[in-house]
Amino acid sequence: MLGDLDTLRRMQGGALALMGFGPDECVHHTISQGARWRLRGYADAIAAPPLLIVASPIKRPYIWDLAPWISAVRRCLEKRLAVNLLEWLPPGDGEGNAGIEDYAGRALGEAVRACSRAAGGAKPFLIGHSLGGTLATIFAATHPSSILGLILLSSPLCFGPGCSRFRDALVAIAPSAVPIDIVPGTFLTQLSAVASPNTFIWSRLVDMGLSVGDPMALEVQARVERWSLDEFPLPGRLVGDILQSLYREDSLYAGTLRIGGKLVGPASMLVSTLAVINAADEIAPRRTVLPFLERMPKGQAQLIEYSGERGVGFQHLALLVGRQSHASIWPRITAWIHERA
Repeated sequence: MLGDLDTLRRMQGGALALMGFGPDECVHHTISQGARWRLRGYADAIAAPPLLIVASPIKRPYIWDLAPWISAVRRCLEKRLAVNLLEWLPPGDGEGNAGIEDYAGRALGEAVRACSRAAGGAKPFLIGHSLGGTLATIFAATHPSSILGLILLSSPLCFGPGCSRFRDALVAIAPSAVPIDIVPGTFLTQLSAVASPNTFIWSRLVDMGLSVGDPMALEVQARVERWSLDEFPLPGRLVGDILQSLYREDSLYAGTLRIGGKLVGPASMLVSTLAVINAADEIAPRRTVLPFLERMPKGQAQLIEYSGERGVGFQHLALLVGRQSHASIWPRITAWIHERA
């Protein structure tokens, strides 16, 4: 039934796209491809240093390139970064056993090597949002010498009790085991909405009401709504690993997460890291990020705090689609990259 709802939601999103609210992406080409992933390169990426965007596997990656005036991809290209994007692909039959190690270890490692080859051997910077940033952190802790730096946007790293209301509610209602091979995207959407109705339902309606009279904000919200309907199935094991190892056991912060035979955690983060948090974001508030940064080796971590803004639909997405974010936060991000390149 949930699979059928996936199809229905995609049809609703398609209707919004026909109304002109679909993604308006930059020209790109495929550099490399592997199991459940594809690496994009961008036609204008003619400069160094290389930047590898790690999209979240939960949704389609065009939230990074939604429209010309709210495109993180375009902001980075404008600052002469060689932009690549790791796009996750839907799992096929028999691929439900792929877990965190397959995504944050093997797949991300292959993508980093392909990105480096395309850049003539230069090591890339990694940047990720939400779960994409969490996966990028796991890879960085496992292979710190493979990259030049890590940028995290609204990416939770700590999952202990009380770190966020979303975490506590999700742990309370999520199943202790995932009994199906491939998890429909609608299941994750509904689970998140039940865990945090304020974030996923009420705050969006309030934001829409406050944006009346701002046509550009209403267009951004319509484009975000189209993106939110573009469901993405995930392997059952990956969903189980996220719920159990990260959210229930807090293994990344505790340093007990095992990837490729290594235990990884804050002490493993021997790489320059910039974390950007949105004070209005209930999914990845300050308490889900700062304790991890404080336990990293001294001098490796830097934090930028941002107050959020209206006209973005979800505050969790504001760093990617907010006009104020693009005006004030993204110049600081790209400057941080160039300083370390």
